[in-house]
Amino acid sequence: MSRQIELAGKSGARYRYTPLEEERFLPPAGANYVIAEVTSEGATVVYAGETDNLASQSWRPALEAARKKYGEAKILTRLNVTRAVREAERVDLIEEHQPPMNQDRRG
Repeated sequence: MSRQIELAGKSGARYRYTPLEEERFLPPAGANYVIAEVTSEGATVVYAGETDNLASQSWRPALEAARKKYGEAKILTRLNVTRAVREAERVDLIEEHQPPMNQDRRG
């Protein structure tokens, strides 16, 4: 499962995400991630997040919660070093896809 999945943001920008192979070595790099239900028709985003260190697995609790609610949810990642770039991309994706788990976490 290494094919890239393209996701569009509200701005019209397109972002290429790669399915994460959880058992492999994860780089200690900043990244955006989405948790999605992936089918042959594409990906339905259920959560969008970002992390300073992909290897820290700070995304794991959100993935486990998604799997309880959405079954075979997958995590897709896109390496981005700069926090400002990661945050802008995350917001762009949330505005376009309205992921239900992001809505659940709002104040």
